[in-house]
Amino acid sequence: MARIDGPGPRTVVDVTNGRFEDESPVFTRDGRYLAFLSWRGFDPVYDVHTGDLSFPLGCRPYLVPLSSATPSPFALLPDGRPAAGGLDPTEADIGEGAAMVEVEGLESRVTPFPAAASKYSSLHPVAGGGLVWLRWPISGALGETFANPADPSHRPTLEYFDIPKARRTELVAHLDWFAVSGDGSRLVVFDDGELRAVPATESGDSDSTVYLDMRRILHEVDPPAEWRGAYEEAGRLIRDYFWDPGMCGIDWDSVLDQYRPLLERVASPDEFADLLREVLGELGTSHAYVTPARRNEGPPHYQRAMGLLGANLAHREEGWTVVRILPGDSSDSKARSPLAGTGIREGAVLTHVEGRPVDPVTGPYPLLAAAGGTTVELTFRSAEGEGPPRRVAIVPLIDERPLRYQDWVAKRRAVVREMSGGECGYLHIPDLGGSGWAQFNRDLRMEVSRPSLIVDVRGNAGGHISELVMEQLSRRILGWDLTRNAQPVSYTSNAPRGPIVALADEATSSDGDMITAAFKLLGVGPVVGQRTWGGVVGMTGRHRLVDGTVITVPMNAAWFEAYGWSVENHGVEPDIFAERPPLHWAEGKRTDLDTAVQVALDRLARDPTKTPPGYENVPDRRRPPLPPRR
Repeated sequence: MARIDGPGPRTVVDVTNGRFEDESPVFTRDGRYLAFLSWRGFDPVYDVHTGDLSFPLGCRPYLVPLSSATPSPFALLPDGRPAAGGLDPTEADIGEGAAMVEVEGLESRVTPFPAAASKYSSLHPVAGGGLVWLRWPISGALGETFANPADPSHRPTLEYFDIPKARRTELVAHLDWFAVSGDGSRLVVFDDGELRAVPATESGDSDSTVYLDMRRILHEVDPPAEWRGAYEEAGRLIRDYFWDPGMCGIDWDSVLDQYRPLLERVASPDEFADLLREVLGELGTSHAYVTPARRNEGPPHYQRAMGLLGANLAHREEGWTVVRILPGDSSDSKARSPLAGTGIREGAVLTHVEGRPVDPVTGPYPLLAAAGGTTVELTFRSAEGEGPPRRVAIVPLIDERPLRYQDWVAKRRAVVREMSGGECGYLHIPDLGGSGWAQFNRDLRMEVSRPSLIVDVRGNAGGHISELVMEQLSRRILGWDLTRNAQPVSYTSNAPRGPIVALADEATSSDGDMITAAFKLLGVGPVVGQRTWGGVVGMTGRHRLVDGTVITVPMNAAWFEAYGWSVENHGVEPDIFAERPPLHWAEGKRTDLDTAVQVALDRLARDPTKTPPGYENVPDRRRPPLPPRR
């Protein structure tokens, strides 16, 4: 907190000592309190899969009386009455008066609001000396916490806290965002495409709520002027946030001057994005992305997704035939298989979609346009034409990639099992974010129980959790826990039992570069494959320019003691080079995977797997014989 005006020099006072993560400081409008959000709760929650402990409920709003003469509204007065009852809300709203700050003992006056620990954001003062904030539900990183993907429960709740009365009120159950009016008496709430103004201190009703018709809001746009402004905005963002203050020797102003004349030739959002890509390309750095603005794509019902069946179909003489139904994975809600469990078998012929005949040339997919996520009736007949047609109702997928990915992993695991004679476990990590962490843990317990382990990071799209993965893979078995009628459990739990081999390629990127480097530097195991992508100057968030174009800024660069800055634009070299050229791909040969398995088996022969003890040498707990009588 700082005094920036008034007599004497400017004064800066620490309200908190930096021990915890404190954010969103605001003064109440009556000038009595400073409020802020703080992540200082340490009530651990057990992980249901691994037994790890974490702190997902660590945030609360906190209040600081600026003067020791101002009672905490959550305390008790000497006569036992709540202090909040002694605050006069009419006197509290003093407007723009001077606020007295008593520096001595300021940090000791920090006190939590009587609100449940959760996730909070958007703390704002409102009229009457109260506060509003957003309280977020605790949900998974992949959005699979709730039974229905359309369930609004993942959205935040808007709450009001009346400090003079020490009372919390829910204003809006679910919303997207809100803003506070200048006088603090009203809130503008945006909720599922609807904009309305509501009271700031109480739940709105039909009389106090004003709905805003956004169709009446018109504005004229001069695209060339927007692009000129967005160009300068992008230049400032790069200048101010690029990881090296010296711009790695680049004369950034000269770069902007060099490309600025081309703005006059830009005629569309895509052309403007192309220009920015050239400009950001001058950084010679990874994670400098540009996404063009999107306009005039039509209303949502014009953008309904294609329906996909989760099956391989082929055109044959008898019609469009089901060649294979992908099995699906019940542990991944996005990898469901629409036709699995319907009684339709491979070899069945799809004849109708929603009662319309399937064209023998174009197939069923034109009939599945805009059918993703809706209920569709399909009609099948047997390949031999025997028996009556079979009609089934399914909900087509809007994205088959999760389903096909799980099928791909299952096939690779089966190949590794066959090549190694069951001696190698197999884990593929598609990225190092929430989905990659889920995939890593989905099969960790089963795969690390094998004598050796292949960790496949080919095509890894990066993220930020390579440390978590390496902490797990770096565990070593020190002993075993034996329980009657149960399998022995290693100590440390879920630790690999034998050698580990990493498999990387040219598409192993970003945090994938990092985890490949960590494999080598920590000595976890050799890396087989090809040199990785080479992009370890990461980004933090995305920046939307005035015209809607989105850019990213390379903001944090990775440096390794062994490699220095050299991983960027080069990648990490494998210990054992093995590539899969196009010819091998076409012939179904897996040269790199074969090499990784062979390396694992060779290392296993030299360093046998850890195995639990038997019951042969258990301690003898029988009572020793008594000494002879004298």
